[in-house]
Amino acid sequence: MLYRFRDREPKFGKDTYVSEHALLIGDVRIGDECYIGHGAILRGDYGAIEIGSGTAVEEGVVMHAPPGEVCRVGEKVTIGHGAVIHSKSIGDYAVIGMGAVLSILSEVGEESIVAEGSTVKMQQVIPSGVVVSGTPAKVVKKVTEENKTFWRWGKQLYIDLAKEYIQNGMHRVDS
Repeated sequence: MLYRFRDREPKFGKDTYVSEHALLIGDVRIGDECYIGHGAILRGDYGAIEIGSGTAVEEGVVMHAPPGEVCRVGEKVTIGHGAVIHSKSIGDYAVIGMGAVLSILSEVGEESIVAEGSTVKMQQVIPSGVVVSGTPAKVVKKVTEENKTFWRWGKQLYIDLAKEYIQNGMHRVDS
């Protein structure tokens, strides 16, 4: 569901799927070919959220920006189920694992991977091209070509899924 707040309302691009069970409030701007999953909550009430094209915000993700700030998410980012995003920025092609937490004004570099359940602390900066894990998140290795190949496949999977939801929709099944 889309809600206007303080004369700001969500906007999204071509071939972007936003689940009717997602909640987008206020200043939320989403690019083309994105997937915003069921139960996702994107609050652009006193801050703004910008999401680049080809990004997947999976089910149960909660996103918010501090007052007067912008939470910028790059292109072809994957944000896993149940993640909490309160960050300043996430670089292009990054992956945020299921249940991960990106705290206030944290930053994740391009092509980095934040492992499932990890916590990136307030104002922590994760460099580009690394895998981080733990609480607090620490670099465990560099991203490999194998990682990149797998995640390119996963990103295309959600771009295609968004198109399928738009074309075919969901159909309620009454018992």
